[in-house]
Amino acid sequence: MNHRKLIATLTCTLALSACGSPPESPAVSSTETPAASASTNDSATARVYIISPTDGAVVSSPVTVSFGIEGYAVAPAGTYEANTGHHHLLIDTGLPPLDQPIPADEKHVHFGKGQTETTLELAPGQHTLQLLLGDGNHVPHQPPLTSDIITVTVSE
Repeated sequence: MNHRKLIATLTCTLALSACGSPPESPAVSSTETPAASASTNDSATARVYIISPTDGAVVSSPVTVSFGIEGYAVAPAGTYEANTGHHHLLIDTGLPPLDQPIPADEKHVHFGKGQTETTLELAPGQHTLQLLLGDGNHVPHQPPLTSDIITVTVSE
């Protein structure tokens, strides 16, 4: 392992330790798609969005959620390059404090390996989903890169 990669790996490990590891839950599985974080949003056209499901969709559980990004590159946690970050999926919750690391719990799911898709077990009923891009330390960029909030209904 080269020096730069070792530092990034150690930094990622320390960052996860500082703000809590993402929850290990059999209800959430993710596709590992590592790809390239800086805390300042340098691109006026940058955006994150939920590709699928679409807003208002009626779905069955498990639900596959695909993430999109433009103007930034996806990178694992611990990466500190301009115009990069990794996704956090907010489930049935509002935005967390935007000047602190994003919590890691069942409502704030981290994708610190650079994943761009996940499969969720959701209870029947209505749910909201929103993406929030975090930097190498899981802190939202400034200004924050958030997706629109979508609402899905899980059928019984």
